[in-house]
Amino acid sequence: MPPIDLGLGLGTSGLDDPEECTESVVTALEAGYRHVDTAQMYDNEAAVGEGIAAADVDRDEVVVATKIHPRNLAPEDVRETARESLDRLGLDEVDLLYVHWPTKAYDAEATLPVFDELRAEGLTDHVAVSNFTPDLLRGARAILDSPIAAHQVECHPRFQQPELRELAAEFDHHLVGYSPLARGELLDDPTLGTIADRNDASPAVVALAWALARGVVPIPKSTGAHVRENLAALDLELSDADLEVIDGLAGGERTIDPVDAAWNGD
Repeated sequence: MPPIDLGLGLGTSGLDDPEECTESVVTALEAGYRHVDTAQMYDNEAAVGEGIAAADVDRDEVVVATKIHPRNLAPEDVRETARESLDRLGLDEVDLLYVHWPTKAYDAEATLPVFDELRAEGLTDHVAVSNFTPDLLRGARAILDSPIAAHQVECHPRFQQPELRELAAEFDHHLVGYSPLARGELLDDPTLGTIADRNDASPAVVALAWALARGVVPIPKSTGAHVRENLAALDLELSDADLEVIDGLAGGERTIDPVDAAWNGD
C-alpha cells in the first residue's frame, strides 16, 4: 500500500478569493473531505490554512498538501519557501510536499535531496511530485531516499493517463488527478449524461466515481453546493459496463498544457 491514505480531495487551484476559498475548505472538511490540496502557485495557502483552522475537524484527521513553485526549486529556495508555506498555512508540517512542475529551477540532483532533508526535519511527512513524465518519475525515484507518496497529474475520462496509472500501481504510490472534470468540459458530455441519468447522479459525480474506480484520487475544485455534491462519488458504484463505456472516452487532449511542460520537451 502507498505510504499515506488519500481519499477524494478538495482542489483549490483557481480559488483566488480568500473568503470563498476559506469557506470552501471549511464546508469540505465539515462535509467529510479529509484531503485538501493547495500550492504556492495558487496564492491561497493562507486562506486554505484559515479554513483548516476554522473547520470543526481535528487537524490530525486531514491530509494537507502543498507544492513548491517551479521558480523556487533551487535548493536554498526550497528550504526557505517551504517554511514560508507552512507559515501561511499556519501549520508546523504538511502531510504531502510536492515538486509542482519539473521545470524552471528544477534540477533533480540538486532539488530532490532537499525534499528528503525537509522530511527528515519534520516539515513534511511525505514527498510527492507533480507533472512528471514516466522517465522523470523513474529518475526521481532513483535519487530520493524517501518513497514517492503521490504523483499528481491531469487525469479524467477524456485524458486517462494509462501509463502513469500503471506506474503508480507498480511503484506503489497514489496517482492524484487534477482537473478531474476537464475544467468543466465533461459536465455536458452526452455519454456521461446518459450514465448519470441511469445512476441518478450528476455527470460530475460519475466522472469522479470513474476516477476512484480506476485507482485515481480526484481533487476537484468546487464551491458552494458542489462541494457536498461531489462527495456522492464515494458512494456511487458504477457497473463494469458503465466503466468500460467511460474508458471508451479516452483519446482527448490535455486541458492544462504549458509550453515548458516536461512532456513537451520529450
